[in-house]
Amino acid sequence: MQTLRLGRRRRVAVAALLLGAVISLTACGEQRGTSAAAGAPSASPSASPSSRPSSPGASPYVEPGVVDGAPHNGDNNAYRRSGEMSPAGAKEAQKEADRIEPVLKRLWRQKKWDPKSVRAALLQLGYEEERTGPKGERHGGNLTVRAMDPRHEADHYVTPEGAQVGLRVRKDACVTAFVQKTNYEVKTNGPFMETGCFEPPSGH
Repeated sequence: MQTLRLGRRRRVAVAALLLGAVISLTACGEQRGTSAAAGAPSASPSASPSSRPSSPGASPYVEPGVVDGAPHNGDNNAYRRSGEMSPAGAKEAQKEADRIEPVLKRLWRQKKWDPKSVRAALLQLGYEEERTGPKGERHGGNLTVRAMDPRHEADHYVTPEGAQVGLRVRKDACVTAFVQKTNYEVKTNGPFMETGCFEPPSGH
């Protein structure tokens, strides 16, 4: 009888040890499976090395804040960043934006978003159409109104109806706007490296 009790105790003790080991392993597995962000899956060792700059083997070319870890992302997209506006430039740009916004709102309500109509309405505010030479050099004026940029849809490019506006307020300040069938927008920004007041299209 004593031997039988000892055998049962050993089996219970062994089962308890095995159960404890399984729970411990499961808990460890869960801890590795989540990140600090609630509900977010943890990053794999190769993903987002910029978030762990001291990790061994991390690429020295990955820049902070780049989600996909693309090398030289900032350099490659520098052409899409607008220049800094001075406080005086920002103030003047906002003043002109406040003049342009009601005009575009009126045109949008009238369903007149073609470049010709938009240009004519904005020239009435006293702006002068910008003139450029054969190599893109500026010869005066401050307003450019042109068609919307083409965009890729399915297997071809389409140019949506509408007009986009670029107004040079100062050397360091622009008003950028558009009006189209669905909406209109007016904002201020510094000039872009390659495209002046107009934001360059994404991708090359």
